Amino acid sequence: MGSARLMGAMRSLGRDDSVLSQKVKPGTAKRMLRFSSPYLGLLALFLLVVIVDAIVGIINPLIYRDLINNGILKGNIALIKHLAILVAALGVIDAALGVVQTYLSASVGARIVLSLRTKLFEHIQKMPLAFFTRAQTGALVSRLNTDVSGAQSAYTDILSNVVGNIVTVALVLGAMFVLSWQITVAAMILVPLFLFPARFWGRKLQQITRESYNLSSDMNSLMVERFNVAGAHLAKLFGRPQDESTAFEAKASRVSDIGVTRAIYGRLFFAALMIMAYFATALAYGWGGVLAVRHTLDVGTVVALVSYLVRLYGPLAGLSNIQVSLMTALVSFERVFEVLDLPPMIQEKPNAISIPKEAARIVFDNVMFRYPTASEVSLASLESVAVPDKLPEKTVVYDISFVAEPGELVALVGPSGAGKTTITQLVPRLYDVQSGSVTINGIDVRDAKIESLHQLIGTVTQEAHLFHDTIRANLLYAKPDATDAELKDALRAAQILPLVESLPKEMETLVGERGYRFSGGEKQRLAIARLLLKAPEIVILDEATAHLDSESEAAIQRAFQVALRGRTSLVIAHRLSTILQADQILVVKDGHIVDRGTHNELIERQGLYADLYRRQFADAEQRT
Repeated sequence: MGSARLMGAMRSLGRDDSVLSQKVKPGTAKRMLRFSSPYLGLLALFLLVVIVDAIVGIINPLIYRDLINNGILKGNIALIKHLAILVAALGVIDAALGVVQTYLSASVGARIVLSLRTKLFEHIQKMPLAFFTRAQTGALVSRLNTDVSGAQSAYTDILSNVVGNIVTVALVLGAMFVLSWQITVAAMILVPLFLFPARFWGRKLQQITRESYNLSSDMNSLMVERFNVAGAHLAKLFGRPQDESTAFEAKASRVSDIGVTRAIYGRLFFAALMIMAYFATALAYGWGGVLAVRHTLDVGTVVALVSYLVRLYGPLAGLSNIQVSLMTALVSFERVFEVLDLPPMIQEKPNAISIPKEAARIVFDNVMFRYPTASEVSLASLESVAVPDKLPEKTVVYDISFVAEPGELVALVGPSGAGKTTITQLVPRLYDVQSGSVTINGIDVRDAKIESLHQLIGTVTQEAHLFHDTIRANLLYAKPDATDAELKDALRAAQILPLVESLPKEMETLVGERGYRFSGGEKQRLAIARLLLKAPEIVILDEATAHLDSESEAAIQRAFQVALRGRTSLVIAHRLSTILQADQILVVKDGHIVDRGTHNELIERQGLYADLYRRQFADAEQRT
């Protein structure tokens, strides 16, 4: 176990001591310990194994002493054989206890981190859409991976090294004082000389490790940006593959060089530990040998003391950095708690009621809305800024009132940035209104159970999102228990079944990242098929046919006829030709509904809608 202790000491001293300058919120340690409470039985067993392992380590040198004094020096062959077998047996037991100790510490650490990671993932899923529009995806992934893994590493290190080292040091020093307090005191005087070089090389390792992480992060960021579909597309269109390769090679070379430097520093650190251990061994053999020659100390005791010294310096080095290990764990846990402590803006009321799954009537009554500020919905650390921005609050929709009767199609038109998408996002309660109300069948969406609300609503946006999975898996996301027949019916209704059946793997075909293996129109029809499987009572289409060619638009329009039949629909239209038959058209400008009516009524009024319509058809005639 001696080399393992030295490696543990090297890992501990190699931790970044900049965490000591960070202030941890009061109560973080208690919260961290609360995550351990379900595993008190395992922790008690771990402590027992640590103590037994330390006792086994204490016994072996005493056996060496007896083996030399009463066996070798007295020529007792039987005793020598028995003690040799006992040493071998204790060595096996010591190794087995080490494995059990590692298993228990890793198990407790892994279970705690599983609980922490699951809670964090569930909490992030509950956050409102505004949270995701502000937080960096990479920062969230880092909290789930890097910070949680850092918490596990530090927690496991505390269990396996700190606890084990304290027990080992206490027992070894006690045994050494009993054997020879003079040599023990002399060996302890060497401890500072042992720790100074260890601390020096430990700091070097910290600096190299920190730089290595930063360089690896830069290299990973470059790869992520260039390897996603949009980044690869841009890089190819601008035709700079050689420049990209050169930039990557420069970053990769720095990572490679720092890896070599880190390996050398790590070896120098380990060498410093070993040299000082040799000095202590030389002291014990030198002084102990002189005392043995003078017959004031027996030879067996000298050998036992040397054996204890080998076991002593590794744990001492590890304990010298105990504060850094503890702070690393606390800081990692605090960064996770920081996200867990951010309350979701959209929360279900304790007495929330379910909205019955039936024909839906939507009512907007004097709705006013502004987007939440950074301080209300996000964290500065998740946005890679020092402090959240303090932009003034700005209302984006004003006094919005309208009714969508069951089965009606209500279209929203207007210039970009007018507030059309914002209005539709208030129906599934992606945001909460500041005043007024949005009701479905007389129930305010803020009073409804969120799950029942979302079951009523299906959405297809301009950029249909598909997961990097099979067509089948993407469809089953809407209805996990759907049969093959239901899947095919949905694909047929969405006007895309012939295409899917023409593929070699049919529904088992991978769609690629964000569905990039399919055209824009094909992705939209797959999204419509997914919507049809869900069979919602309310359909929201957010410019779902924008930027499509006429053939794709015609296919999607046929799919929409099926999707919208008998359902209450809110449609944001970029191409006004798609909403000519709408029951009601709302003209939105600067957050206000400035006009409303059917297509013919709005054309007759010669207002903003008529201007948009004439401009769009004039542009179409010029293109033809």
